[in-house]
Amino acid sequence: MNRTERLYALVEELRAIAPRPRTVGWLATRFEVSGRTVQRDLQALMESGVPVRCEAGRRGGWFIDPGMTLPPVNLTSEEALAVAAALAGAESSTPFSSGARGAMRKLAAALSADAASSVRDLASRIHVLPGRTSAGVLRTVELAVLERRLLRIRYADAAGCESSRLVEPGGLLCAEGGWYLLAWCRLREAGRGFRLDRIRAAEPLDERCEPRPLSMLDQGLAGRVGSPVSLSSLAGERSPSPPLP
Repeated sequence: MNRTERLYALVEELRAIAPRPRTVGWLATRFEVSGRTVQRDLQALMESGVPVRCEAGRRGGWFIDPGMTLPPVNLTSEEALAVAAALAGAESSTPFSSGARGAMRKLAAALSADAASSVRDLASRIHVLPGRTSAGVLRTVELAVLERRLLRIRYADAAGCESSRLVEPGGLLCAEGGWYLLAWCRLREAGRGFRLDRIRAAEPLDERCEPRPLSMLDQGLAGRVGSPVSLSSLAGERSPSPPLP
């Protein structure tokens, strides 16, 4: 068993008995390696974001929090490459892309040696230029969408004219090669699509927003999403594009 396979097996062993712990000595015997090797592997897993923890004491040891992990997922080689391509192609201006690097490491750790090698090779050949969306703005928008929190934004239209808006985040849309915040604009009293790279500043407010149906934000888009439509097809057609603020 190579190290990649052992890392995956360690996680599976701890998940199977969670929340009970396993000692380093027990794991070393189970995987026929030294205690120092097991300790180093567990430390590497923890540093990579896997929720493994160590508890001292007579009944202590290493354990994994079952509430913080997903159950095992068996991917075919083709499925693994599809996920890897999506993660590698997530540029810095893509919503929730901050977790892509960690997700890629965990994906590689969960695969066989040959599949993991293919994933790494594919990732090394995908190159993405950085986007123009501010990292601070992107993170604020991400959290506002997750928490349904009212946002105050400073937004520039296509001509560069800026305005201040109070918006109720409804979701995110990828269309025509760009990302939009779908929201209810209180200034216009209508649904609008705000290009993320035109949001100059974003400030979360304390007010929580009631969810609005997609039909209130964009009737045309709601009709298309109701049928089996892929994101790629949404991005490849012009109508209906997000309404200009």
